[in-house]
Amino acid sequence: MRDNALAKELIAMGHEAHLVPMYLPLQLDEVRVDEATPVFFGGINVYLQQKYEIFRRLPRWMDRIFNGRGLLRSVAKRSHLTSAGEQGEMTCSMLRLEESHLGKEVDKLVEWLERDGRPDVIVLSNALLAGLIRELKERLQVPVVCTFQGEDSFLDGLPDPWRDDAWEEMGRRVCDADALVSPSRFYAGMMEERLGLAAGEIEVVPNGIDLSGYEVETGGDRIGYLARMCHGKGLGLLVGAFIKLNDRSLKLAVAGTMGGGDDVYVAGLKAKLDKAGLGECVEWFPDLDRAGKVKFLQSLAVFSVPVTYPEAFGLYLIEAMACGIPVVMPDASAFPEIVASAGCGVLVESGSTEKLAEAIRGVLDDPARREMGEKGRRAVEDRYHVGAMAAGFEKIFGKVVSQ
Repeated sequence: MRDNALAKELIAMGHEAHLVPMYLPLQLDEVRVDEATPVFFGGINVYLQQKYEIFRRLPRWMDRIFNGRGLLRSVAKRSHLTSAGEQGEMTCSMLRLEESHLGKEVDKLVEWLERDGRPDVIVLSNALLAGLIRELKERLQVPVVCTFQGEDSFLDGLPDPWRDDAWEEMGRRVCDADALVSPSRFYAGMMEERLGLAAGEIEVVPNGIDLSGYEVETGGDRIGYLARMCHGKGLGLLVGAFIKLNDRSLKLAVAGTMGGGDDVYVAGLKAKLDKAGLGECVEWFPDLDRAGKVKFLQSLAVFSVPVTYPEAFGLYLIEAMACGIPVVMPDASAFPEIVASAGCGVLVESGSTEKLAEAIRGVLDDPARREMGEKGRRAVEDRYHVGAMAAGFEKIFGKVVSQ
């Protein structure tokens, strides 16, 4: 979503920009900026070419069959069935790309990028793609900007020996980039420490959203959650807090995506709510489109996604703020630098169901609740909109191109 919004805004500013999907087709709740662009390094091709020599020698027309969008989406739904060891092996192969068996995939990407003339700058949307930096710079002679978007959670979930190998290799590879960008000061500092980079080496450009359609509506009456329906995003904590509130006059609304295996987790939460006699007080809204998402947010009285891991930014928070909804978020990760500076809600002890329930009740009963929401909207209009994000990247692009 961030990359699509950035590309659209850069085009609106008069630049030429293309959004190039990697591994899988993009899953967006808005119109994609460049529908004609094919998927590169398709997940099926990458796996087969790395594992079996015969697939490295297949003609490209056969590769395109494996890159079919429907087939890739079907495989994505089963991604949770891939072993942790295989994920670790493929991650390290992508970071050591010139040592892998994926030369054919590199050639296809480079040839496509050269088709209409070499780009002035290439942006890698996350540092897990840092293995491409050397190849792209050497073969295209253009600067490469690498952004960070929450890579730590994925890497820390890999088994030994892949986890440490991937962290070490990423630390080496990102140093080849002409600029490194993080969406928050918190995440920049954390990644500088974990990758052994100098303090201040990673620049900060906050994520931003297209405000079209996001309007402030008053009168919402529900506690709301909008993120992936999984443990890491703290959905279980929010359900636990709702049970602790034990107030059948309150309603909880849960929206977001469901990845592989999330259905089992959600079923467990529903059973827990039913046991507490609150199942009928909770509504579930999976996979909303953009218009549905805005309508959902506008129906809320308070918003919370009590994430349990080091969140790099949290675009869902900005979306809630854009609709004028006061927020209750963990006093951790990137949230203090967003919520505290905006004055748009309350920060609570991370991981505490009791503190979360108390804070939600406090916001619901606070006469200044509407004012909190208004402050959040002003903060988005000031610094978390797509225009501000694009201007920040444009400044970095100008610097690396001139160098």
